[in-house]
Formats: sequence, structure tokens, C-alpha cells
Amino acid sequence: MFLFRALPIALMATAVPVAIFALPAAAQETARPSAETQAPNAEYKPAFPGQTRAPLPARPTEIRQEVIAKDLPQLWAMEFLPDGRMLVTAKAGAMHIITPDGQIGPEIAGVPKVSQAGQGGLLDVALAPDFEQSGQIYFSFAEPRDGGNGTSVARGRLVQDDAGGGKLEDVAVIFRQMPTYDGDKHFGSRLVFAPDGNLFVTVGERSDQQTRVHAQDLASGFGKVFRLQPDGKPVPDNPFVGNADQLPEIWSLGHRNTQSAALDGQGRLWVVEHGPMGGDELNRPEAGKNYGWPEVTYGLEYSGAKIGDGQTAMSGTEQPVYYWDPVIAPSGMAWYDADAIPEWKGSFLIGGLVSQGVVVVHLADDKVDWEERIPVEARVRDVKVGPDGAVYAVTEARGSGGSTIVRLSKG
Repeated sequence: MFLFRALPIALMATAVPVAIFALPAAAQETARPSAETQAPNAEYKPAFPGQTRAPLPARPTEIRQEVIAKDLPQLWAMEFLPDGRMLVTAKAGAMHIITPDGQIGPEIAGVPKVSQAGQGGLLDVALAPDFEQSGQIYFSFAEPRDGGNGTSVARGRLVQDDAGGGKLEDVAVIFRQMPTYDGDKHFGSRLVFAPDGNLFVTVGERSDQQTRVHAQDLASGFGKVFRLQPDGKPVPDNPFVGNADQLPEIWSLGHRNTQSAALDGQGRLWVVEHGPMGGDELNRPEAGKNYGWPEVTYGLEYSGAKIGDGQTAMSGTEQPVYYWDPVIAPSGMAWYDADAIPEWKGSFLIGGLVSQGVVVVHLADDKVDWEERIPVEARVRDVKVGPDGAVYAVTEARGSGGSTIVRLSKG
């Protein structure tokens, strides 16, 4: 086990924190340093105070880390089963069940073939709201198709066996992101069931110059958040139902590549999407609203050039609640409403691939009040709150490297 205090190394190596904590209490509040210590890539100005580089909390959270499971295949997602075991997806196309003490079961049979090149593979997994009665699970994957691939959502009944594995029965694809495209990037995706039983599905815009523009096209499934009924059909009151040449499954548009999504304590959907070089965004998607990409962004091309006209605001588009520059490279997200780590109550926990840790953003009045970084020294692909109130981070190594599951608890 290891004990971390979540202060950036750069700050611990200077005398600045000593000076800050020597100030009167009122001055300390305004002088708290930002969680981000690196210079931004772009010289864009935020639209409002606190939209980026929020301060650290008044006191760092002491967190203990314990490796629960290691030497796993390269995982993409995790979901807790009612009995406390973990159902995980592996990028190469397998599902497994892992016990609380880290023992991995045999491969679950019946998973469809996936396109695993690049950023593809077997992606997210979610239990149906009635899982304890139905055994139904939902999962997203990069589906191989004639002419290319695309993000698809399937469901099936998980039948477990005594060996710690099992099989999927009655598997059916219930939704396909269209059009099909021959690429290997920006598939998304996360699956989140809303309190009303409908399913949010996030996807990417497939990355390339010729596809990214379709994030603004309501006839295209690129760069959207979808809202589906459990059978994959559009929800009847979706914002574009009944409009010619507009996909009825669309909930919101103008997204880049959304790999983080979760409900808050009020049951509202929040997402974090990958920006390019800078410009990762925290958004709360609302019905029919446009979140700007690629017309509006706080990021740059990877070459350092501006994207389009370099606009950070435009009529008809929404501002991000918060953005990061440099990027954290978000993946996986959970709302913390447990009691085991009281400092984090009312916060989102976001996996950081580039930042190699868990990013904690505490909300107040739907704005980020403070941000904290918990280093785990590995790329964090998914984050879940366990039944014990601890936080479980799924890490990955680049390429074909394996994964670990790390438990974060109060130090």
C-alpha cells in the first residue's frame, strides 16, 4: 500500500506553499494554487472566472492506494455486479469477471467480434436497471462492417457459471452509429442509464478532417450524444424526433470524442470529451443543444495551428462548464456520493490517460469549485465507486500492455 498527498510535485519542491499557508485564512482562499502547473498550449481567455485552472482544495486529501488485481489483459471498462465482483471488458474483445480479491475468471463466451485496431475494440459495459431480475447487460464496441467500422451498442443476457465465467445469450445489436467509416479513431464511447430507464450513448466524430465537420450535421451520427429506449429505438420526446433529415436518436451535438460520462446526484448527465491539443471539456449535455466542435474549441491542432478561425465562442453553441489545457485525456467517470471519502462528496472523478491519475472536480452551483489530482502513475481508463465507498481505477499500459485495478481509499 502507498500513501499519497495529492499536491503537484512542482509545488512541493518550492517554498510557495509555505508562504500561502502563512497567510491569514481569508487570503489563503484566494491564494490557493491551481491543480494544473504546466503552461497552456493556447492563449485563449476563458469565458468566465473558474472555467479553467480551478484551485486546489484547501487541504489535500490523503488517499491510500492498493493494487487489487494485476497482470490483466488491456481493459477498457468495469462495472460492479450486485455481489461485489467486477465485470470488465478487454479491448481485444473479451469480457471477464474479477473477484474482490483480484482473481480473474475465464473469458465469457458469446461476445461479438470487434474491430480492435487503433482506438477500437470492446468498449463500455453497463448493467440494465433490472439486471438482478433480467441478467441483461449492455455493451458498446467498434463493430467491423462492410466498408469500415463504427460504434455499435448490443445487449445480451449474462449467464454466470460456477467457474467464475459464463456466457452471453440472446445477443443483439440494438443501435449502430452511422455512417460506417474506414478509420481507427474516436469511437467514444460510454453508456449511462438515466433514472427514467432510457440509455445515453456517447460517440466520437471519427477524428479525421473530413469526418469531424459532421459533428455539426444532424443527419450524421458522428460527434453526438444519443438517447435511446432500452430496445435501441429513439426516445419519443428526443429533440429532433419528427424532423426531416435529422436523426431522432440525437440528444446533443457538437462533441469531439466523449469517453467520460456519468450522472450527478440529481440524475443529470455530465460528460468529459477529449479536446485536441488542449481543450478537454466538461459539459452537461441538454436536449438539442450544440457544444461547438469543431467550430468552437479551446484547443489547437496537434501542429499548434488554430482550429478553423480559432473561435472559443459562437452564437448558438454552449460554453463548456470547465476545460483543461494542457489535456488530461479523459476516460471513465463517476459521481462520488459515498461517505468513505467525505472530502470528495459532490465531486466527479475522471480518469486521466495523459495525466496518469484520477482527476477530482468538486462542483458548487454547477461550476467547478476546486480540482485535485491523485497520481496513480499509469493511464486511467475507467473509474468506478465500489459498494464499499472506495474508488476503483482501471489502469492500462500503452499498446498491447496489460491493466491493473487500483483501490483508492481514505488514508
